[in-house]
Amino acid sequence: MEGGKRGDEAGPSSEKLKELSERLSEVCDVGEEDDDDDEDHKSNGVGFVPGPLVSLKEQIEKDKDDDSLRRWKQKLLGCLESDLDDQMEPEVKFHSIGIISDDFGEINTPLPVDENQIGRVLFTLKEGSEYRLKLTFSVLHNIVSGLTYSNTVWKDGFQVDQSKGMLGTFAPNREPYVHSLEEETTPSGVLARGLYSAKLKFEDDDRRCYMEMKYSFEIKKRS
Repeated sequence: MEGGKRGDEAGPSSEKLKELSERLSEVCDVGEEDDDDDEDHKSNGVGFVPGPLVSLKEQIEKDKDDDSLRRWKQKLLGCLESDLDDQMEPEVKFHSIGIISDDFGEINTPLPVDENQIGRVLFTLKEGSEYRLKLTFSVLHNIVSGLTYSNTVWKDGFQVDQSKGMLGTFAPNREPYVHSLEEETTPSGVLARGLYSAKLKFEDDDRRCYMEMKYSFEIKKRS
């Protein structure tokens, strides 16, 4: 994990970043009277329209005459003025996906996966073993708010598992973030052994999809 930082340990807290992200929307005159409707639409997954974005450069320059407030924002965001640009939407770049298990230690695969490797078995685990997926990614241009993941697994054409979780809210940073997903345990038994296919997807609060990755893995009998 050298050269990186864990998203939940380094830099400003997710709560502070999310608060600042919400303030960016308020600057753009997003009406408070629409908040309840927006929440209903978002929870129902119908008719939700993300509020307008404000670039970090514009937000910091807005308070350029207030040195203390400007410095506070820069410290909170963990970036320098030279890193700021006019791009509105955040960008999340995934550098690698790793699998950590007592069976073999750690295996890392660079992202995006080479076209010649799509569909190949990414890793092999023994039945009843514990493992974690580890991600290394960068955030550019703007705050990414509420980054979530979903991991859906199929075997022989039937969905057998789906897990979802929150990674958090992240500010742009020169150094990549390193984040491990929740620990999982492979099933056991003769029916659990074999090849599996899976799809890993990452979205933010506004349903921007930053990566959708298909992969395969295998579960073998424990000797």
